[in-house]
Amino acid sequence: MLAFDFGTQRIGVAVGEFELHSANALTTIRHADNARRFGAIEQLVREWQPVLLVVGCPLGLDGQQHAMSARARRFANQLHGRLNLPVALADERLTSVEAERMGAGDRVDAVAAQLILQGYFDAAA
Repeated sequence: MLAFDFGTQRIGVAVGEFELHSANALTTIRHADNARRFGAIEQLVREWQPVLLVVGCPLGLDGQQHAMSARARRFANQLHGRLNLPVALADERLTSVEAERMGAGDRVDAVAAQLILQGYFDAAA
């Protein structure tokens, strides 16, 4: 599985194995334009051959959606349409804050994606 911490400037990516319930930070995509972003994602999909993609959906602390929620959903729809893979949305509240607290440094987005995927695994258990 691949997970994405979607952002307008960067996209954090993590890889995980559902059977092991294990997630690891992979990389951060730092391209501003969609063509290069999706090119990098397509390369990762070819390399890792995931069966499912997970996209973090940002919600307010009260659980309500906001503007970035809609953008993350649109990104998830684009992934599904371009890659023909199933895409699941997962709650990503406070994952970036937690990644920063963990001292992730310049890997904060990839670690946030790891936390999103680990949360997805935990919720499915």
